[in-house]
Amino acid sequence: MRTIYICKSLFSLSLKNSSHLNKTPISLLSLLFISSSPETPIAVADYLIDRHKFSPETASKVSSVVKYLKRPEETDSILSFLQESGFSDTHLERIIKRAPQVLSANLECSIKPKFKFFQDLGFSSSDIVKIVSSEPRILTRSVDNQLGPSILTLKSVLGSNMDDVSRVLKKNGWLLRYDLAKTMIPNIELLKSCGISSSHITQCLYIFPRDFMHKTMRISENVKRVDEMGIDRKSKMFLIAIRAISSISKDNWELKLELFKSLGFLEDDILSVFRRQPQLFVLSERKILTQYFLIVLLKHI
Repeated sequence: MRTIYICKSLFSLSLKNSSHLNKTPISLLSLLFISSSPETPIAVADYLIDRHKFSPETASKVSSVVKYLKRPEETDSILSFLQESGFSDTHLERIIKRAPQVLSANLECSIKPKFKFFQDLGFSSSDIVKIVSSEPRILTRSVDNQLGPSILTLKSVLGSNMDDVSRVLKKNGWLLRYDLAKTMIPNIELLKSCGISSSHITQCLYIFPRDFMHKTMRISENVKRVDEMGIDRKSKMFLIAIRAISSISKDNWELKLELFKSLGFLEDDILSVFRRQPQLFVLSERKILTQYFLIVLLKHI
């Protein structure tokens, strides 16, 4: 409406001086319409394939989420910045497939601040590449409300050395999608209350971080089940047993019991095996059978 009003005003002004009708009004109106016309959107699939040589598979997947780009030059800047930051073509395809929103982000206000945030914490360029590649959706998260608090929480668990935090995040960048203070910390506190040492918890966190992301009520129930199976809380097997129970559904647990019974084990024998090697119960039926002689040996120890 404002544009129409301006056009009418210019035209009215031109009528007052008809000698300039063929000069000023038309040129001004032409410039006005050109400057106010929206940029022509470009199809994402064509853009990725023709302009950046992305694979048709990636282009197709991304275009199912983001169909058009209004400012392809801005997207060019984002992709160039990522390449200059050490990301390979393979990395770029992975990022765009898992976080298509990056294509429409603002480089200066959204992308660069996240890289500066990691750099200020002491992460190297190669660390940042590995972390972002492991979870590209990090680039769509808020530094102040999500990334910062989660990294500080992780640091409080692992210690002050950022190398340890980097070690975890390079393989498990997905952790930064969560509010760790509300998910991970209550579970760690529960395990500590069971007598499990901080060092043992940290060791498991490096290898099995997903085990600390279950609902606290579920872990509490599994602690109770492991207690009922007679595993000493001071034993290193206690936390491993909780991990095993957490990864097996009740129906699958019953199937495992039936498998052991079919091998000639009584219920007390099965519990004895579980107390010694709880991780055996996480294996598939085929792998359990390949471990048959070890299981028999455990039965008689």
